[in-house]
Amino acid sequence: MTPNTVATRRDFLTTSALAGSAAALSTGGLFAGASDTIKVGLVGCGGRGTGAAKNALKADPNVKLVAMADAFGDNIKSSLSQLTKNEDIAKKIDVKPEMMFTGFDAYKKVIEASDVVLLCTPPHFRPMHLRATVEAGKNAFAEKPLAVDAAGVRSVIESAKIAAAKKLSILCGYCYRWDFAKRETVKRIHDGVIGDISAIHVNYITGTLWHRPTTATFDTMEYQMRNWYYFTWLSGDFNVEQHCHNHDKASWVLKGEMPIAAYGQGGRQMRTDPKFGNIYDHHGVVYEYKSGVKVFSFCRQMSGVTRMFNDVSDHVIGTKGSAQLMAHTIKTGDKVWGYEGPNSDMYDQEHIEFFEGIRKGTPINNLDQSWKSTLMSIMGRMATYTGMKITWEMALNSKEDLSPPSYTWEGKLPYAPVAVPGVTKFV
Repeated sequence: MTPNTVATRRDFLTTSALAGSAAALSTGGLFAGASDTIKVGLVGCGGRGTGAAKNALKADPNVKLVAMADAFGDNIKSSLSQLTKNEDIAKKIDVKPEMMFTGFDAYKKVIEASDVVLLCTPPHFRPMHLRATVEAGKNAFAEKPLAVDAAGVRSVIESAKIAAAKKLSILCGYCYRWDFAKRETVKRIHDGVIGDISAIHVNYITGTLWHRPTTATFDTMEYQMRNWYYFTWLSGDFNVEQHCHNHDKASWVLKGEMPIAAYGQGGRQMRTDPKFGNIYDHHGVVYEYKSGVKVFSFCRQMSGVTRMFNDVSDHVIGTKGSAQLMAHTIKTGDKVWGYEGPNSDMYDQEHIEFFEGIRKGTPINNLDQSWKSTLMSIMGRMATYTGMKITWEMALNSKEDLSPPSYTWEGKLPYAPVAVPGVTKFV
């Protein structure tokens, strides 16, 4: 398939396992010795993909980056340039020109060439790339979130079953779970130090992010792919792409309990230029739980931050005290505990433990936890976009599929207008 070939999402999701990989290979026994080289491939060569490649190459003494794929060739060149300038990992990079692949089907070649695949494209593509990876019997690091709509989540659920049956290592990039200080803080919460949890208040209140100028018009695949963050079909909106970290931490604190319903409001006050696609610039969502707990979730991306309040935090409120996850502190009465032990670089640590599991034959597979955290974020967006109260069952069984009609560089690609609560319908 060339970059201009028309393909649908269904084509991607129903593609057979890659040639030569029909026989699934389980993690155990493949890389039992440190002398066995693990071949790593990177799909998605933007900033996060480049960072994930660095983390992966630092995580194990005998790994090698052998293949790279991206929709755009200039992204591959930029990523490879950054990686080879890093003296700690330069000797672990062996990506020949013929192992650099571009276009919508480039991921297939990387999967075929790799033992471990780093899936770091815009989130829309995660379900189809993950399915192809697990069907091929390959281990994967899948960046968060795992999907942008319910159709994608349901695909990930099926991929999780395949991965478990094949005993594959699949790590999703909800990286805060790999931070030593947060692990100890959450452990103390689970031990009952602050009593029963009654509420959690999470914030991801920041300024604006990047925008990439291009000569392409807004209604083209090229423009939307280069500025993927601003299109709901590609990013899920930033309540899904960024704020999902807070939702996953709330799920972690609540031992995996997921909300039964969500309602909220949001909008687009400063991000009004058409170049910013159709996502919001603020969301506020209340998540309700069967246990009676509520999670109050707020996020914002607006300019002029030097004059505004910024805060990224997770406040856990219990019957005997409270905890601040980002500060790693717990307060009970007049006593304040603060973490004083060694901490980890969470991006490095998740890959260190991931590769250790592959070497030892004890695979890490956190897809079940991760698809649930992803759906929590999606149901929040559904609530702010429609103005409705969305239940977990509604979100999971939604018929919403944000996919474009086809994957092609040719022609126009219209996108949905900015959502209006009360007008935008739940699907």
